[in-house]
Amino acid sequence: MREMAKGSNVGLAALGDETGSVIVSLRWSSAAGDGDADVSVLLLDGDGKVRGDSDFFFYNNPAAADGSVQLLGKTPTDSGSEDRISLDLTAVPQDVERIVVAASRYGGSCFGELDDLRVTLADRSGEALLGFSITDAGVESAFIFSELYRRGEEWKFRAIGQGYETGLAGLATDFGIDIDDESDDDAVEVPAVEQVPKSDEPRPPAAFPTEVASKVQSTGVEPTTKRVPGPRTAKKKVTLPKVAKKSLAENDSWRPARLLPAPSLKSDKERELRATSVLLSVMAEVPELGRRLTAAFGAPAGRMQTFTEVTLPHGDTPKRPDGVIRVERAGKLWTALVETKTNGNPLKPDQVQNYMDIAARRGYEAVITLSNDVALEGSPLVDVRTDGRRKHKVALWHLSWAEVAHQAQMLIRHEGVGNAAHAWLLQELLHYLQHENSGCHGFQNMGPAWVPVRNGIDSETLCQGDQRAVEVVESWERLIRQVCLRLGGELGQKALPVQRAKRGTDPHSRRTVLADRLCDEGRLTAELRIDGTPGILAITADLRTARLRTSIEIQAPDGSYPLTSAKRLIRLLAEAPADLHVETLVEGGNGPRGTLERLRPEPADMLPKGGTQMTGFRLSLFKGMGATRGSAESGFIRSVDESVDRFYASVVAQLISFERRPGSRAQPMEPAAVG
Repeated sequence: MREMAKGSNVGLAALGDETGSVIVSLRWSSAAGDGDADVSVLLLDGDGKVRGDSDFFFYNNPAAADGSVQLLGKTPTDSGSEDRISLDLTAVPQDVERIVVAASRYGGSCFGELDDLRVTLADRSGEALLGFSITDAGVESAFIFSELYRRGEEWKFRAIGQGYETGLAGLATDFGIDIDDESDDDAVEVPAVEQVPKSDEPRPPAAFPTEVASKVQSTGVEPTTKRVPGPRTAKKKVTLPKVAKKSLAENDSWRPARLLPAPSLKSDKERELRATSVLLSVMAEVPELGRRLTAAFGAPAGRMQTFTEVTLPHGDTPKRPDGVIRVERAGKLWTALVETKTNGNPLKPDQVQNYMDIAARRGYEAVITLSNDVALEGSPLVDVRTDGRRKHKVALWHLSWAEVAHQAQMLIRHEGVGNAAHAWLLQELLHYLQHENSGCHGFQNMGPAWVPVRNGIDSETLCQGDQRAVEVVESWERLIRQVCLRLGGELGQKALPVQRAKRGTDPHSRRTVLADRLCDEGRLTAELRIDGTPGILAITADLRTARLRTSIEIQAPDGSYPLTSAKRLIRLLAEAPADLHVETLVEGGNGPRGTLERLRPEPADMLPKGGTQMTGFRLSLFKGMGATRGSAESGFIRSVDESVDRFYASVVAQLISFERRPGSRAQPMEPAAVG
């Protein structure tokens, strides 16, 4: 990968033959784990201005209709998270001369508080070509990381690293975007979708526990409207209504007819065939889903066709991949082979290797594996050989069923699709994926090392360096990433695991350190950052006591009296469960603690003794941990899901609801400083 200096430029044609479609990635890290920024892209004409507000792309306007720009969202990395942007340079209108890639912070934060600011550019096969690190960030709240610009018929990349103390408003104004100054912090309410008329019968979001759904809805925050810096957008899209039409069935035992039935599936082979056909057909018919699932793999925006059970020659024995995706744009064809597994079945390395070889010989761009497993950075699900003598490169990508469900949920519940028929198709797809007989349930098994590791911790015979502990740490990371996908889809918010490691840390080394800590302490820990949540949600699985702890830290408002802060917290938690554990945080030690039931009548019991400075509070819920490695009723995975759901619904949603309740005069609690 070529390292760029600030202000330098390079032509993309000199970097390779696969640069008509590129992926630009922006990343940063934060020692506290709570650093974040919003990515934006601007298309500029020859005068250096946008042609209109539709040339400004951000999280509430994430894609261009012609497919030239698509914000792919955040993905976890070993050092934090990475925002990826797909740019199809062959689809960029001729009157667009420059593509500016920027990011902005909010709430008074600046980029100097983040570490390892970096932008990379990769070709459509995923191979990183260029990298540029920003090392001089300070008080700026917006940054232009880089730009792509035309020189004749060629596209070039320039490393910029220019900051704005005036934030996104200052940056956008420079490029001809009108900012609405009527609301705070240059923010305007941007309707993302046009709601379908609703009936009077309430219904929680699909596949989310009723308790969680009711609590989330009680916040009063519409998931289809966000406050966003920048211009208004007039995009009108369709989401499914929050409530269902009243049923005409004679009784509750009648089941509605489904487009994609699942109960009759008997064998794994039948499940794989059905799941592949269902998904690929919906991808071809619903452009928003097809584009979203393939843009990250370097596919252009264009006419998509999908096929199943295609026979392809391979030596003496023809091979039959589960599916083929073909996308055509401007006479050019992008093609990928698809290999599917369901019901927790693992991918077979020799099978994937065969498809990689076939793809290389036939000029296909990618092989996409699809299974219940979740891919981790530095821990490939299958190892394949690449023949370096071949000029044509084939990219190997992985997609989990949990990610497919997440993207479908985001489209039909929060971001919207082109018409009501597409929304209905996505709803049928989601219902199929969530059916207990489909086999498409995401990560559901902690692996064969889980029980031996738990037994070793219980008997104190598990030693540092045991590879089985590393396997458990990897399974734990996969589970946490799936929890983030599920929560993000239901809430319509970005949810990511927090990684406290410097960029460049070897993933295997990091997991080995965590595995040794597991052997010593007997605990697995994780942290989640969810947009709109007052703090970082922490999860601890104590294998010695078989208990799960979910918690969040919030700090007392500056300048308030300790008793006032304690009483305010009690009001915030008016509807929280009585067994909520409340601990007062103090400087240099532990403060008073107790259950909410005991503290409600006597908030003064939360105050530290001897004049010790109070810094905030830690709120925790405890739950018994499932014993088995899977997601059955008594399984560990299900117990983690239930623990996170209950904590978010009964504690976090209460904090958010109170802060946004009309007429509330209470000063909101602040996220705790972590680090």
